[in-house]
Amino acid sequence: MTHDSSINTDGELNNSSNESEQNWRRYFSFSTDHKVIGVQYMAMTFMFFLIGGLLAMIIRAELLTPEANVVDRPLYNGLFTMHGTIMIFLWIIPFNAGLANYLVPLMIGARDMAFPLLNAIAFWILPPAGLLLLSSFLLPNGTAQSGWWSYPPISLQVPPGYINGEFIWIVSLILIGISSIMGAINFLTTIFWMRAPGMTFFRMPVFVWSVMSAQLLQLINLPALTGALILLLFDLSLGTQFFKPLENGDPVIYQHLFWFYSHPAVYIMALPAFGIFAEVLPAFARNPLFGYRSVALATLGIALVSIFVWVHHMFTSATPNWMRMTFMVTSMLVAVPTGVKAFAWTATIWRSKLHLETPMLFAMGGATMFIFGGITGVMLAATPFDIHVNNTYFVVGHFHYVVFNTITMAIFAAIYFWFPKITGRMYSEGWGKLHFWLTFIPANITFFSMHPLGLQGMLRRISSYDPQYQGWNIIASLGAFLLGASTLPFIANIVGSWLYGPRAVNNPWHATGLEWITSSPPPRDNFEEIPIVKRPPYDYGDPKYSVLENSNNRD
Repeated sequence: MTHDSSINTDGELNNSSNESEQNWRRYFSFSTDHKVIGVQYMAMTFMFFLIGGLLAMIIRAELLTPEANVVDRPLYNGLFTMHGTIMIFLWIIPFNAGLANYLVPLMIGARDMAFPLLNAIAFWILPPAGLLLLSSFLLPNGTAQSGWWSYPPISLQVPPGYINGEFIWIVSLILIGISSIMGAINFLTTIFWMRAPGMTFFRMPVFVWSVMSAQLLQLINLPALTGALILLLFDLSLGTQFFKPLENGDPVIYQHLFWFYSHPAVYIMALPAFGIFAEVLPAFARNPLFGYRSVALATLGIALVSIFVWVHHMFTSATPNWMRMTFMVTSMLVAVPTGVKAFAWTATIWRSKLHLETPMLFAMGGATMFIFGGITGVMLAATPFDIHVNNTYFVVGHFHYVVFNTITMAIFAAIYFWFPKITGRMYSEGWGKLHFWLTFIPANITFFSMHPLGLQGMLRRISSYDPQYQGWNIIASLGAFLLGASTLPFIANIVGSWLYGPRAVNNPWHATGLEWITSSPPPRDNFEEIPIVKRPPYDYGDPKYSVLENSNNRD
């Protein structure tokens, strides 16, 4: 494996970088090109990632000491509300949509997404929605303060009709949801109807299976959250009584509607990460993906089972015992298809000669951390244990092992892996590995420390705590500060390499996907000719295989 741009792995050096450099302004304009939209998604969401990370730094600074001495309690409530909202709805979910926007048409041999204009509109809804959400910091009473789940009646403790942070929070999330529904329709139509000749479902890369499964969840589950938010908005602004317990409303119904979407949302975030692992690990292990069909079907299995686990978050609510038992079983059942994936990743790299480039380090690190997060997830699925640690830092630690140590690590793996394809440039391997170690070690320090805090009984969402918890909080905060600093070499590497990095060949990793047979960056229509797919994916190690042939060579 080589990073030397003078080595031509595909028979020719990338010649499209000049075109890319001349047209960089397109990333700041309204475009219907799926690749431009994909980069716009990824760049915008990274800005929100930085904002959400800054809020996390303030939270951890507050938790260095037992007493609230950095920010007051209302502002602290707003900080953790906005941190969670931004990281889920404006970072991970839309970043995955952006990555999929760029890659899915290339991976299935399509010219573009099925509905290019709808694709552009779906993106351009997000920046105003995000800015609207941030504007609530400027209100006299500040942002929403009821958490990223916005449970009533806490979220309704404002005068009806009063424009406040909670009102803005609801409207912003409704807009984000509309964008996601548009994207889901577009992705599913593209995958089902725009595949290249010969690209059967069982020749699709696992990343495409992952995007398809995640978007099915968006289409099925997201309307429940949108409906709940609209009813909550009516209660807040029009004086209705859907969720007001003192006026015969039922706040538990809101919890059902919210978690019917928001627990599958974990898999909407995680499934593309699993797909990234399935692309990166075989490429750097030089082995075919172990059990490809099983992994593809397990992806759909995760999506299917995740629809029936939402009460997992309501074991301490007014939930009958039969529902607790039922949803405890379904919550644990998710471990079966996810275990299939973990086994396949392990078997793929088993006894292989690993090439430990930066994408591989992030993929291996993220996959390893998912196993730890999955184990604690099974623990939380057990009703007795969940009731014991409910609303403690154990839940926070588990959740961040999934959303940061697994999913965000996968995102970084994807950025480094497809960076040469997107930009036509190579990144700095030294800076990339520095970024990995500055991320991997502090992330484990930070989020592992939260587990003993939760087992000792420290509640989440509080700014003042008993002095007995200070030791672990200091460790978690110091790790978080180092984790925040790890972003600096990443930004320097990506920006510097995009501007000044060495030219990349079309396929620097000797990978097998369709995206690697076109130029870097790809032309407007992706391929000179639509490819004809004749082989399954991940045929590493077999020089006889040709994943595809161009149409002029069709038998």
